[in-house]
Amino acid sequence: MMAEQISIFIENKEGRLAEVTAILRDAQVNIRALSLADTTDFGVLRLIVNDNDKATAALKKEGFTVGKTQVLAVEVTDEPGGLNKVLDPLCEQDVNVEYMYAFANPQCKNAIMIFRFDDIDKAKEILAQKDIKVIDGKELSGL
Repeated sequence: MMAEQISIFIENKEGRLAEVTAILRDAQVNIRALSLADTTDFGVLRLIVNDNDKATAALKKEGFTVGKTQVLAVEVTDEPGGLNKVLDPLCEQDVNVEYMYAFANPQCKNAIMIFRFDDIDKAKEILAQKDIKVIDGKELSGL
């Protein structure tokens, strides 16, 4: 039920993001979702891609530090309050969202959001109880 995200630590300087995306392009890896958080000196680029192993190998070969993290891909209804249908039950049971970002999916009428929770197992349980769709990592890679 979980999806795997890769995280790349990059220097916060001109051209580094383009370098990462060029490496992925040359390795024929498709980026499906991304988030970039930065500080003065470095950034953390979080990605959902169609082939984690190929992406990781290509980036490491070029000297980048790459980590893997378990996240949940959650279908969110595309309507006012849709995100709150996901967040409210989690908040009520003290599950914290560490970060989130959107997933590009032109095939779906609803939004897909990628979430990192402080307690991913509890979050999965709550979402299942509320009949909120969590998208499997393999299905996500194929979208």
